[in-house]
Amino acid sequence: MAEGIKDGDVIRVRFTGRYQDGEVFDTTEERGPFTFVVGSGAVVKGVDDAVRGMRAGERTQVIIEPEQAYGSRNEEYVLSIPRSSMPAQVKVSPGMQLKVPLQGGKALTATVTKVTRELIRLDGNHPMAGKTLVFDIEIVATGLKPSELFGG
Repeated sequence: MAEGIKDGDVIRVRFTGRYQDGEVFDTTEERGPFTFVVGSGAVVKGVDDAVRGMRAGERTQVIIEPEQAYGSRNEEYVLSIPRSSMPAQVKVSPGMQLKVPLQGGKALTATVTKVTRELIRLDGNHPMAGKTLVFDIEIVATGLKPSELFGG
């Protein structure tokens, strides 16, 4: 019998990811299977953990708590900046994403959540932070070559 999936294996899966309320946030249904290297960080930790040991043709459903997905929400990542700190010609509206420079030369991507005449509220949490995710996963193929990650 074929060996189960382990870190470093290149695999191809079909999946549907939903929030607990049933709303689908991602699926391979329309675009075809997704290929990735297990344990590489290409998917959330909870998905990597779920597929280890599985074999081609197997299916599973896994419930992934925030700590194994995009983390818990952190209110320290929500901040308000003066509207005057943005150039007047820059039109800022809720839903926009902005790069916020951090110390050390890094940047945080933050979503604009509110704009008033005086303030812009930014949320640096990942949009899926704090959410429990449900994945239906089918292993389509295992033992692929790294070149097959890019359709090779």
